[in-house]
Amino acid sequence: MPTPSDQLQLVRSQHRLPGRAQTDGDLGTRDFDEVYRAHFPYVWRTLRRLGVNERDVEDLAHDVFVVVHRRLADFDAGRPIRPWLFGIAFRLASEDRRKAGKRREVPTATVDPPDGTPAADAVIESDERRRLVLECLRSLSLEQRAALILVDIDGESPMDVADSLKIPLPTVYSRLRAGRRKFAAAIRRAQLRRGEP
Repeated sequence: MPTPSDQLQLVRSQHRLPGRAQTDGDLGTRDFDEVYRAHFPYVWRTLRRLGVNERDVEDLAHDVFVVVHRRLADFDAGRPIRPWLFGIAFRLASEDRRKAGKRREVPTATVDPPDGTPAADAVIESDERRRLVLECLRSLSLEQRAALILVDIDGESPMDVADSLKIPLPTVYSRLRAGRRKFAAAIRRAQLRRGEP
């Protein structure tokens, strides 16, 4: 699997912004590099939480940063960047979900995100919890899942969620309320299946 630096070079070489000099000293390129390095693991996790198949996460993460590269000059630096990145990832995950029925690919081995490797005991301990959360998130609609991830997992404000997903604020609260209810019920069902109290 290519390293994040290799992927960054690929995005930069294939998707130049029209009308701008693309040297390493260019402020836009430097900002993009910083955004990419700082937020690639977040985008990867977000796509997994949104239910993107593991075999497609790398491609979609690349696609997210292609969009970021094109639109970074238009981004309002006064706003938090994670809701903006989530909005891009959400739209691409929605599009990927619509296209999923038309695919004829043969799945291959899974790919781990390219960030640091945690200790083995931490992986074993958290792996089961992560699987439970991902399993329970799948019981939600994509819209409810997006609201729940942004507010409850990523800690974003409902106002930023409404802005990044381009939906009214009351819709965010409605999706969040329904998503929390369904998620809690899914957790209870999973615990009962496993014989937990």
